[in-house]
Amino acid sequence: MLEEKLKALDRQYAELEARLAAPETYDDPTRVARLNKEQRDLEPVVTAYRTYVRRQKDLADAQALMSDPDMKELAQEEYQAAKADLERLVEEIRILLLSRDPNDAKNVIVEIRAGVGGEEAALFANSLYRMYCMYAESRRWQVEVDSVSETELGGVKEICFTIQGDGAYSRLKFESGVHRVQRVPETESGGRIHTSTVTVAVLPEVDEVDFALNPADIEMQVFRSSGAGGQHVNKTSSAVRLIHKPTGTVVECQQERSQFQNRDRAMQILRARLYEEKVREQADAVTSQRRSQVGTGMRNERIRTYNFPQGRLTDHRVGLTLYRLDSVMNGDIDEIIDALITADQAERLKHQEQGG
Repeated sequence: MLEEKLKALDRQYAELEARLAAPETYDDPTRVARLNKEQRDLEPVVTAYRTYVRRQKDLADAQALMSDPDMKELAQEEYQAAKADLERLVEEIRILLLSRDPNDAKNVIVEIRAGVGGEEAALFANSLYRMYCMYAESRRWQVEVDSVSETELGGVKEICFTIQGDGAYSRLKFESGVHRVQRVPETESGGRIHTSTVTVAVLPEVDEVDFALNPADIEMQVFRSSGAGGQHVNKTSSAVRLIHKPTGTVVECQQERSQFQNRDRAMQILRARLYEEKVREQADAVTSQRRSQVGTGMRNERIRTYNFPQGRLTDHRVGLTLYRLDSVMNGDIDEIIDALITADQAERLKHQEQGG
């Protein structure tokens, strides 16, 4: 049954290649975008399957050569190597066949907001922004700030920024939630540890193909930019505020130099927020009776604690504790992300095996 499913996916991939090679396909840009997306989604599992088929043949060839005394030792080595590869590929294919998040390959829009803790929360919000920037740099992703509200002491009340890079959403989507920090603020003369919170939301960047907005539902306001941004700041009404009238959702963008650019970015952020809300409502309806081990990523869930006096980070969803907080705050977060992805895959495999 698994083999038949993989053969069908292989045929589907070959058909997509043929359609994308046909000149008439490019008469419709929307169709091209959809076909390219389908091909990207299928590519990992098809590549693994084709490797599996080749290694099956290698295994059979090695087994046939074992009867030749001159080739027996070499054939046994190849047989064992092919057998190990096949076992690994089976597990890899099982994971690849899990229902894939259609947003995994997308860029992300990250919103960080200071929560409980006043100025200390704002300072930590800025520290988290720096952490994600350094992580993005390590993966050669690009970061663009869309809007920011700064405090006088160098913190941020809130910041919205876009990270552009292949697979950004797949790596960062589990960062959504409440991040708690325990440390002694610089302004604390008594040396007491304060607890503050920061909220992070990670949204996939979506386009018109994924989620269309009705222009009649959107009110646009323009105003003068404030804060850093160059000589144009406070001279022209280039900043844009969009209000989605049916939901009351408000988005601002003031970092770009032109009103047109700010409107374009604000539309992308608004689309991402509304898309996330729609997806969340659908997911809640389907999975209301069970929650995954990693958690739902809801913004009001405390997901992680950063304890500075002990140099300790704890991710509460997977029980992971690390004693290298300095390197984490410098963007070294792959170990945390890998643990969350592994836990999510294990949970979904379990439910797949249970037929859930």
